[in-house]
Amino acid sequence: MRYTKGDVMNQHAGHEQTPHGAHAGHAGHGDHAAHGGRPGGLSVSEDGYALELDATVLPAGVRTIGFRVIGPDGRPVTDFVPEHEKDLHFIAVRRDTTGFQHVHPVRDAKGDWSVELALEPGDWRFFTDIHPAGHDGTLTLGIDAAVAGTYDPRPLPEPTRTARVDAYTVTLDGDLLPGAPGELTLTVSRDGRPVTDLQPYLAAYGHLVALRAGDLGYLHVHPEGEPGDGVTASGPGISFVAVAPTAGTYRLYLDFRHDDTVRTAEFTVRTATAAPGPDAESPAAPGHGAHGEHGGHGGHHGAHAHH
Repeated sequence: MRYTKGDVMNQHAGHEQTPHGAHAGHAGHGDHAAHGGRPGGLSVSEDGYALELDATVLPAGVRTIGFRVIGPDGRPVTDFVPEHEKDLHFIAVRRDTTGFQHVHPVRDAKGDWSVELALEPGDWRFFTDIHPAGHDGTLTLGIDAAVAGTYDPRPLPEPTRTARVDAYTVTLDGDLLPGAPGELTLTVSRDGRPVTDLQPYLAAYGHLVALRAGDLGYLHVHPEGEPGDGVTASGPGISFVAVAPTAGTYRLYLDFRHDDTVRTAEFTVRTATAAPGPDAESPAAPGHGAHGEHGGHGGHHGAHAHH
């Protein structure tokens, strides 16, 4: 199976590590974000669980990174409740929102995970979605890493309702609302013709991640309905209900599968008007990354070199 991405990552097609799957109709990982509260991924530790990298300064290129989740007892966690058919889901994105990769690492018996990533120079944010056994729900942890080399940050693309990846065009209808449910429908076509035979991937026809500009606050939602339920069509439209934690600008990433290839379409959107949720948290100013209990450097502006 091939995995291709729109925008800057097309050259990395062919990785078989899979993008995030889920049972459709669920709120997704980081349920607090899905319901309009504090977004996930802003802290490196939560409820006694912490994300730990083998190295936080990495060389550029395609390479394998290692990490682990440390539990409240100070040891690597080895027992997870599978969520959406996987023990752990991993997302990597550069602080300027480029380079998005949605993959599934492998774990050894000691609790050490490994995953292959394609990394350009710059400041990166890594997210893990997990449900440790014995914990009452899922956690989204985030950590920063610096990739050595000259960093040439790209500006956030202007808002758009159309994205293109390979021969496919994806159009976005509906609005992302702060503190309230908003329906989003993403419609897939190829060479101008509607795609009506999208393939199920990890029990869904599509998976949507939204990252808040300024701090990469994270929310992940899944489509209405599921393959084989007798109601949900296999395209061309994929409908989601999402809640933005705050007003602002978000980068959306849609994973969909067709012709045995998983592709990612990317959009920039601004929220429409809605009343904010009572627990909403404002994003950090652009260029200032979120800091968890263990800290983490935020985004940087201007070209510079990591050593």
